[in-house]
Amino acid sequence: MKRIPLTPRPHWEQKCDEVGFHFYNYDGLYWNESACYQFSSPEIDELEAATVELHQLCLEAIERIIIEERYTQLSIPLEFFQICRQSWEEGDPSLYGRFDFVYDGIHPPKLLEYNADTPTALLEASIVQWTWLEESFPNADQFNSIHEKLIEQFHQIYSYLSPHLRHLHFTCERDSTEDLGTVEYLRDVAIQAGFLTKHLYIDEMGWNSSDQCFCDLENFPIQALFKLYPWEWMIQDEFGQHLLSEPMLLLEPAWKMILSNKAILPILWEFFPDHPHLLPAYFDSTQLSHPYISKPIFSREGGNVTIYYGDRIYQTEGIYQDEPLIYQSYWPLPQFDSYYPVIGSWIIGEQAAGIGIREDQTPITQNTSQFIPHYFV
Repeated sequence: MKRIPLTPRPHWEQKCDEVGFHFYNYDGLYWNESACYQFSSPEIDELEAATVELHQLCLEAIERIIIEERYTQLSIPLEFFQICRQSWEEGDPSLYGRFDFVYDGIHPPKLLEYNADTPTALLEASIVQWTWLEESFPNADQFNSIHEKLIEQFHQIYSYLSPHLRHLHFTCERDSTEDLGTVEYLRDVAIQAGFLTKHLYIDEMGWNSSDQCFCDLENFPIQALFKLYPWEWMIQDEFGQHLLSEPMLLLEPAWKMILSNKAILPILWEFFPDHPHLLPAYFDSTQLSHPYISKPIFSREGGNVTIYYGDRIYQTEGIYQDEPLIYQSYWPLPQFDSYYPVIGSWIIGEQAAGIGIREDQTPITQNTSQFIPHYFV
């Protein structure tokens, strides 16, 4: 694993725009092709195997959590835990998720967290870095079959729905260019898989009290919904209680509530202690020695994370200061030219599909971190 300085392609901004990637300057320079990461084929094999292994561990953990009814540890209200159970038992399909690894090419990949519900950095990991590869390293390869596997999984979801449920709405918040770009990319993939689609913002969803269903601005029933909007926000919203009786298919499904908060990390460590791809994690800090890290169970983009070094701490700001915390052993990110990379490894359906790399000059990846492309030889 190496970090290699590069000269960016001429007119790279235009080339990003051409594939629908318009947020390359989000919060400053976000897409950065003045460097890339080079991997060996065995390193890619190791990342792929770790992704498949952790996906299976997560599925096993869901089964045990449901049987043992451990919803309080996950801060899931009981009534919504019941729809997690129902969704799991009915086999509601999942589209995707992203495991975030610390990896240096020497030690086994270690799971930092699992973005199981609303992962972003998808378009750039899929189409954008592939077009970069074709132009910059045409004789190399890339761990990236994300686009093809998304089409395949949307086909599977299309087959799962009954013939009269082939409309798929897509929603996100209206104030995020990144979220909109991700949703529109996925909507395009769904169209290629055969779906009839429509976009609406989350505040445009309504509740039809006479028909007892969610609807769009034209009062068309929402039969299936892809939401780039967290489950923990949905259940607290004004119409959240209607989700308890509403039969619409949701992507991600309700059972992803079990995996999409960081409380899953100490539970995974309890179920699979000393697993080579897991870090020790607990619901209190007494069993950890310095350095260790605390994370709010519901938090995003590195918000309100604290590293405890013993005589000093390092903290990030955020809006999650009132959330319950979990504590995890601190495994330092590798440094390449003063940058700290985190590898996001994608699971599409049941298959490992590729990686994207975010890096920062601080040891915690945040929304200001840059995306760096990769290849392998």
